[in-house]
Amino acid sequence: MLETAIVAARLAGQRAMEEINFVKASVKNATELVTQADARCQQIIVDRIKENYPDHGFIAEEGGQEKLFKQPPRGAEPFWWAIDPIDGTNNFAHRMLLFTISVAALHEGQPIVGVIFEPATDSMFTAVKDDEAKLNGRRITASKEKMDEFSSVALDSHFKCDDGVPGWVCEIIRKTRFRNLGTTALQLAYVAKGSLIATILNTPKLWDIAAGAVIAKTAGAIMTDWQGGNIFPVDLDSYEGQEFPAVIANKKVHAQIVELIKS
Repeated sequence: MLETAIVAARLAGQRAMEEINFVKASVKNATELVTQADARCQQIIVDRIKENYPDHGFIAEEGGQEKLFKQPPRGAEPFWWAIDPIDGTNNFAHRMLLFTISVAALHEGQPIVGVIFEPATDSMFTAVKDDEAKLNGRRITASKEKMDEFSSVALDSHFKCDDGVPGWVCEIIRKTRFRNLGTTALQLAYVAKGSLIATILNTPKLWDIAAGAVIAKTAGAIMTDWQGGNIFPVDLDSYEGQEFPAVIANKKVHAQIVELIKS
């Protein structure tokens, strides 16, 4: 399954790189951009996986008419694939090379295989549950850095906050070299390889975090919701695009960040 995900992600990444200078973008859901390449790359991934696993289910971002793509499993085992064909579409639509392809396999609602591919740098992040996280075949681990003026925490580029930016966001900005890469999956991968001590996500959906969840966990990071509770397993049969506010951090700072958000 890992090899299938790697091949599918690489094929989609190659297609995205071919199309980046010819992008045609439109607005979906009033808040997000979508390009012609999103649907094409998604179809490449789905077709590749179906060659090996025709009975598996799929949940992916681009379903047409501003809906997700969902096909339940046809086999006895509850295997699903969660796919974000271009994570960082806003970057991609503006011909910025900072985007990824995210492919995850889930069993009984838990991510078991994760692949995040950054085609511009040929960076392939991979993991299988209960094994090692890797970047281009070499083991990666989350950092042991504390939160200080030399460490980096990634934040979402927007927050649902009618009363202004939450105070804890300002505290993160004040204490760290905060970052926003414009691609959720890559931020999780960077926590896994120790480049970021944490990423705090406000509005991610399943396909944004499924691959990164298994990569970050096998690298030694901790992933929870904002209250410190478990996000997985997810009921995939009933999933219709709900958001999962999340904290993904190294073991030294995770509890500190959760308490900061709660306060």
